[in-house]
Amino acid sequence: MLYEWIDILGLISFSISGTLAALHKKLDVFGVIIVAFVTSIGGGTIRDLLIGVQPVSWLLSLQTPAIIFGAAVLAIIFRRRLGKFATSLFLFDTLGIGLYTIIGIEKAMAAGIHPILCVGLGTVTACFGGVSRDILINDIPIIFQKEIYATACIAGGAVYTILAQFPEIDNDFAAITGIIVVIAIRMYAVIFRKSLPSLYQE
Repeated sequence: MLYEWIDILGLISFSISGTLAALHKKLDVFGVIIVAFVTSIGGGTIRDLLIGVQPVSWLLSLQTPAIIFGAAVLAIIFRRRLGKFATSLFLFDTLGIGLYTIIGIEKAMAAGIHPILCVGLGTVTACFGGVSRDILINDIPIIFQKEIYATACIAGGAVYTILAQFPEIDNDFAAITGIIVVIAIRMYAVIFRKSLPSLYQE
């Protein structure tokens, strides 16, 4: 039950972040909805294709498209109440990567993937919707910049994967802990302006 709610919250978070990014670029309504959908399902689609899930999970019911569409419409309606663009996008994107890292790992584990590779698939699930969003709106994806983004997903995913190996530790506790680690690292990096070193030399 917890994972269903994590999945729903992840869809909502990424749908809103995609909508806000598209609105900021002044796309039309159709473009905004497309970017919201791609942001929400991009990473999960790549994960499902990599682990051989057919059809990809979001095609199994209308619930996923309905949640994405509903969240996008609400974000459009209440866009002025969501505050500053950069802050709102950061918050919803950070929440989204935290939630989707765990969802990706859980689905990879269910497919029998090695735990170390599960962390990688969790990171793909969390990050590549945002990569697709940024490419569509003609921005350099955050994951390819100096910002600590994928690193936060790897750290939180590793914590969850390690905790999940111990039968005495409740799996829900492990999942929530992993989400908190991802969000905490991402927020710490942005608030205190920490970043990975750049290879660029002036």
